[in-house]
Amino acid sequence: MTATPHKLWQFHGGLKLPDHKAESTGGPVVTPPLAERLILPLRQHIGQPAQACVQQGEHVFKGQIIARCDTYVGAHIHAPTSGRVVAIGDHPVPHPSGLSAPCITLEPDGKDDWGDCRMPPLGEDEAADPTTLRNRVREAGIVGLGGAAFPAAVKLNPRPNQAIDTLIVNGAECEPYITCDDMLMRTRAREIIAGLLLVQRTLGPARCLIGIEDNKPEALRAMTEALGGEEQDNIRIVALPSIYPTGGERQLIRILTGREVPSDGLPADVGVVCHNVATLAAIHRAVHHGEPLISRIVTVTGSGVRSPRNLQVPIGTPIAHLVAHAGGYTEAVERLIMGGPMMGFALPSDEVPIIKGGNCVLAAEAGEVSAPEPVMPCIRCGECVRVCPVRLLPQQLYWHTRAKDFDKAQDHNLFDCIECGCCAHVCPSNIPLVQYFRFAKNEIWAQERERQQADAARMRHELRRQRLEREKREKAERMNRKRQAPGGTSGAADAAKKAAVQAALERAQARKATQQDASKSDAS
Repeated sequence: MTATPHKLWQFHGGLKLPDHKAESTGGPVVTPPLAERLILPLRQHIGQPAQACVQQGEHVFKGQIIARCDTYVGAHIHAPTSGRVVAIGDHPVPHPSGLSAPCITLEPDGKDDWGDCRMPPLGEDEAADPTTLRNRVREAGIVGLGGAAFPAAVKLNPRPNQAIDTLIVNGAECEPYITCDDMLMRTRAREIIAGLLLVQRTLGPARCLIGIEDNKPEALRAMTEALGGEEQDNIRIVALPSIYPTGGERQLIRILTGREVPSDGLPADVGVVCHNVATLAAIHRAVHHGEPLISRIVTVTGSGVRSPRNLQVPIGTPIAHLVAHAGGYTEAVERLIMGGPMMGFALPSDEVPIIKGGNCVLAAEAGEVSAPEPVMPCIRCGECVRVCPVRLLPQQLYWHTRAKDFDKAQDHNLFDCIECGCCAHVCPSNIPLVQYFRFAKNEIWAQERERQQADAARMRHELRRQRLEREKREKAERMNRKRQAPGGTSGAADAAKKAAVQAALERAQARKATQQDASKSDAS
């Protein structure tokens, strides 16, 4: 139950990068005071966005669900503290597009009052029931906290034909500068192990492998100590080589098991489920303490802040508040990035909030992170192919996406790209390859949405046409049956009408005759 020798495999490509980890790990994890306002985007996970279930001006308690997402791949959003909802509308959000999106803005009241919104802790027997555990994880709004933000409850519910024999705990944290998982493992290792044991009982894997890069000796030691009292011989901590992107899900599976996840498949298809260390700690908090996912550790680092550190902050905290509690900006700060230097993206301002998947804020000085340089033509050197960890042909994808030939891009497995940035990092022509690939993916998704909407509109039109034709046919059939019915209600009604008309005519004629007789009498 220690970092014992374990056979490791290799993935293709990758890079050995300066880690820049020490800058933010010199002190403890700090919990700053609450910000004046918290901004909670309604889309913080893969899948459909949540829908606000509170009104502007409403008072909410800490832990209260303020936006629901009842689709299978979805996650609720909870109030990180008690306070008043002051706005529901568009606000800048952390996204590569730099656009705004629907958000709930909460003004804390300073009481941090749970009311009756804290979920009751689950007992051991309850937590051992897979359905109960999945429901708790779902109700707590837990998503993958390694960056992907995939709803965690879905990973706890593999299909019947997916036999899970390996649970992998991802503590690699391979991207430079980011240290929030490292600090979590150092300071709250027992919470991670508690969450691991819950997931282990639910999935029933034969083994659990905890992968941690070898540049985190304190985390390796803390996790080993946390395992020391557990008689779990099928749990093993594995020290991994510090090669980027070891923490990628498919790359980690390859390193630890030698298995390759199919291009169009999922880890469960090869008998594996992966969870990030922070996700497991959140599962423990939800099950044993009744806490939904309302806060996380965020690394605030880079030469652009005076005191790089890790902060435990509520979801929705504006980045400006984080920077202020990391000593503030230096005079030379040039760029603000959400995430790390490889997979992160530039932010338009520091008013955007931290979301569930937000693990790092990088304030960079000039030259610290590769800045956009003049783009030159591709020279077909093949460096991007050499470093691609997914064995793609980035130069071919570049040509097809630049030409907007998205069909050929998909033929070259565009959606297998994990956007790790290795190709762009080594490109001598400074081509922003990942930006091209993200653009192509978004265009394909947009076209697919438009196609689905058009198909739905056609279906609605066709169903309406069929309904109108059916109603017209049924009406004609009813009328025909009435006409053909011998002595039916329709015939009797017609006869009655004719008799009434005839009687009226006869009465009119009688009155006319009477009037004529009276006229003759008066004349004589």
